[in-house]
Amino acid sequence: MKFLADIDVMPLKALLDPQGKAVTGSMKNLGLPEIENVRIGKHITLEIEATSEEAAKAKVDEACKKLLCNQIMESYDFKLSAL
Repeated sequence: MKFLADIDVMPLKALLDPQGKAVTGSMKNLGLPEIENVRIGKHITLEIEATSEEAAKAKVDEACKKLLCNQIMESYDFKLSAL
């Protein structure tokens, strides 16, 4: 079976997000002062061939831990759907 993984990688809440802070400051300059605490992350999609949904989840989790996410500074979450 083929699956599509939608992965969101975000900086840990305890860490400073310089990009998010810069965008938050820009919102005020654009006349949008009500927008606060912007956090910037990554959205990754990938297709995976696996025998089951559980096997696909395990492979996506492994890819996130080994390559796609720096777990010292980031967290990740993903959704899996069949293609």
